[in-house]
Amino acid sequence: MERRTNGWSILGFGCMRFPTKSGRIDLRETERELSYAIRSGVNYLDTAYIYKGSEKAIGVLLAKNHWRKKVVIATKLPHYLIHSVEGAQKIFDEQLARLHTDYIDNYLMHMLPDVQIWEKLVKMGILNWLLEKKAKGQIRNIGFSYHGNSRQFRKLLDAFDWDFCQVQYNYMDEHSQAGRAGVKYAAKKGIPVIIMEPLRGGRLVHGLPAKAKEIFKRQKPQRSPAEWAFRWLWNQPEVSVVLSGMNSMEMLKENIKIAQSVQIQEFSKKEERLFEKVRQAVNEKVKVPCTGCGYCQPCPAGVDIPGVFRCYNVCYTDNYLTGMREYLMCTSMRAHPSNASQCRKCGKCEKHCPQGIAIRKELDKVAKHMEHPLYKAAAFLIKKMFRS
Repeated sequence: MERRTNGWSILGFGCMRFPTKSGRIDLRETERELSYAIRSGVNYLDTAYIYKGSEKAIGVLLAKNHWRKKVVIATKLPHYLIHSVEGAQKIFDEQLARLHTDYIDNYLMHMLPDVQIWEKLVKMGILNWLLEKKAKGQIRNIGFSYHGNSRQFRKLLDAFDWDFCQVQYNYMDEHSQAGRAGVKYAAKKGIPVIIMEPLRGGRLVHGLPAKAKEIFKRQKPQRSPAEWAFRWLWNQPEVSVVLSGMNSMEMLKENIKIAQSVQIQEFSKKEERLFEKVRQAVNEKVKVPCTGCGYCQPCPAGVDIPGVFRCYNVCYTDNYLTGMREYLMCTSMRAHPSNASQCRKCGKCEKHCPQGIAIRKELDKVAKHMEHPLYKAAAFLIKKMFRS
């Protein structure tokens, strides 16, 4: 299997959802799948402190099978749960114990939302703590995972000399989230890019509208929607690793087979037009025709206009719970909230929108649809957690 960056396999094993049995991780089946993956050249394992049972399961299996030197472990510090360096150290020690290791290959700040939160962590002493761990060899690479818009992503990339980063990216998010612009910017700075949500949690396979499925079906050579989505990513030289939450042997074998046959820049203009047609079929359900260009930004009231429109649209193109989860991350997990209800109706944004969107009117709809009592309660708890 191809390894583009630092010896990391281009297909990474996303370990958030290992196979389960009676509500617990099925270690026997997980071992079978990890064993097959490692024998097939997959060496990148992505987990996190808050993935229930994941780090512990990995540690048990690495120790049992003597796999530690064969794999790259990526795990994450839940910065939103710590309030001091001592708190970070406690979690880190627990992670080392769970993983049966004395070092972490790739250590990420989990869901780092903006520069302000990073600066808060720096003032807390977390950066010095990370650098000390790196100097001792306990952490090999320092990075962050990110959900949000391209502008904030680029600011984070410039805030520190990161060893790598991890973003949500797929053919439907080409111009949202970090987007192609953000991915290219990271690569230009020499920062390897790890991709999560390549299939939007499976929705680019099982949740595609019939029209989009038919477009893929008519294309030659015939490939599954999943294969098209993966190839779209690996076609780009800026992509180092694509993570996949492979919780069945069938899925694992299919993804490995794809990864072993891809090439950089293998697509022609014909394939590019294919994805444009699929996007159009998916976007027929979109409520606000925002392209995420960002010309409406910055908003004087602090509203992340492209971000809140994207989350609102996800409620209709994917599902409501996914849209709400992303809306919370986009608006309330930042140092400065950016939700739709902050709009002051100044109209400055509408003067710059190439799509001619009635932004103020649409932001009203977003606020009414998304910012219900449950959202407000969750936002309150998140603010309290971040500011304590």
